[in-house]
Parts: sequence; structure tokens; C-alpha cells
Amino acid sequence: MRRRSLLELASLAVGSGAMASLWPGGVRARQTPRSLSPLQPLAKGSRLRALNPGTWMDPDTDFNPLVQRCEAQGWVLEIPDDVRGQWQWFSGTDAQRRRVLEEAWNDPTLDGVMYVGGGWGAARVLEAGVQFPKRSFWALGFSDSSALLLAQWKAGLLGAIHGSTGGPEEQWQRTVSLLKGEPTAPLQGRPMHAGSAQGPLVVTNLTVATHLIGTPWFPSLQGSVLVLEDVGEAPYRVDRMLTQWRSAGLLNNVAGVACGRFSWKEDDILPGDFSMAGILEERLGDLGIPLLLDLPLGHGLPNQSLPLGVQAQLNGSDGTLQLLR
Repeated sequence: MRRRSLLELASLAVGSGAMASLWPGGVRARQTPRSLSPLQPLAKGSRLRALNPGTWMDPDTDFNPLVQRCEAQGWVLEIPDDVRGQWQWFSGTDAQRRRVLEEAWNDPTLDGVMYVGGGWGAARVLEAGVQFPKRSFWALGFSDSSALLLAQWKAGLLGAIHGSTGGPEEQWQRTVSLLKGEPTAPLQGRPMHAGSAQGPLVVTNLTVATHLIGTPWFPSLQGSVLVLEDVGEAPYRVDRMLTQWRSAGLLNNVAGVACGRFSWKEDDILPGDFSMAGILEERLGDLGIPLLLDLPLGHGLPNQSLPLGVQAQLNGSDGTLQLLR
């Protein structure tokens, strides 16, 4: 992922205008949830806080559209000053960003957080020793923040949602439905290998997750429905990363795989190179499990939200991915 393109997309996301199944009884995870209390859907009066765990943002970034979207639901979104902080290419030092995250996660008056910004930095906060709370909490983000979402699920905590704070209204309404515990429509992809798979969702950016392999924050993929996306990576680099996953045995016990958008500027290509779809099928198509391509999520539009840890059904015949209640 190229940091500049990620920052531009993050700025646009901020400025643009079946979660009941997250209860512990409805999640068959390979991690053991720490929290035995249900994660309550957001309601009028729910309080959220914006956090920037990665690269610094343009000081003129306009959060008003996001604040207004939350207000329309009766939610209160706090925009602290440190969201616009800067230290080197981060929004603060590792210690500062760790403190900001821990304060928000442990604040009993907050119902959730929204990760804004992007670029690079979330994994450094994990390395700095950030401690997850003993309660589940809502957390919305993607791209660089995928590191925090994966670590949250690895810690056995519910509520991580892979999705954007921006985008068109239809996209935002799907996120609202997830946060409010309302049903959502299936996502439609392109079926590549038939079959049916059911398991807890693990949704992530491929590059970010690849750089967590071998760390304490990479979750188990056993029995999971794995959803991958990326941006700014040529097919040969996607090939290299997926080869690492295969060589590490990470795909051996996955129930099914779906790929979202793998967008890139075609300026790093040689004659005879794989297409993006071609390398995804070549590296993932021989696993003997259902495979979908072109789910409407990832960098760019639309970027439909999906929750980590929720049971989902992947249909490799009709190309759908459906959350199960």
C-alpha cells in the first residue's frame, strides 16, 4: 500500500458525505472471548470517539459530515484535538497513540470508536504494548487500522467492523445497520469456485495482515471465512504475499475465501504478467474451498462494511456472502 494514496482516500472518506449475532452465544470463534456480556447495539445517546492511530492528517480535514451522520442517528461523536496531531509521519508518538487508544477503549461513557486517517502506524502501537480492555467495544475502520481490528478479534473481543466512515449514503446505512443490530443484505461477488462455507468472518487488508504474521496479534484462521482486500500492490506483490500465507500454512484450514477490491495503478507490469484476478485465482483457487472475487469492499467505492467474528455463509455457486443471525 502506498501511504500517499491511502491518505488521499482517507481524507475523502472523512469528508464525504446482523450485529445481534455478535453476542457470544452466536460466535464460534477459535479465540475465547474475554467478555461474556453481550455487546449492545448503538442507540440514541450512544457516544463514540474518533481516533487516528496512523499517519497524521491534514489539519483542515472536515469532520462535520461524519459528525452530522452520527447526529442523524442520535449518536454523539467526539473529535479530540489529538486526531490532528503530528509527530514525524504519525499522529503522535507511539506512546501518545497508545495512551489515546487505551483511554478511549476503557472509557465507560463510550460505546465505541471510529478509526479515521490511514497510512501507517497502527501496528507500531501494538508493538508499543497497547493493552486491550476486558470488555467488547465497537470499532470501525479499515486499511492501516486493520491491524487493530485483527488484534481486537485475536483478543477475543467482539465489535470490530471493517469499513469506512465515509462513502455514499447507501454504504453508510449498511454500517449503521450493523452498529444498530439490524439485518443487512448479502454482498454479491463473482463466483470462482463452487461450494458452501460457514464460519466466523476475518476481514482485513492483505498487506497489513501479512506484516502481522508471526506476531501475537494475528488471529487464528481455522474454520474462518477469510475476506481480503488491498490497494497499490501490483499482481506480483500480491503473489508474493499470498505465497507467504501458503508457505506458512495459514490457508490450510480456512473454510472459504472472498476477495474484495485489489485496486492498483498499472504502472508496474511486464509482458506476460498475471492479471490481478488471474493471480488471485491461481494462488487461492487450488485450496479446495469456495472462492469469490470482486466483493464490493476495500479501497475505493463502494466499501461495504463487514464485522469480524460474526458467522457468515459464503456461497461459491451464486457468489453471495451473507451474515447469519
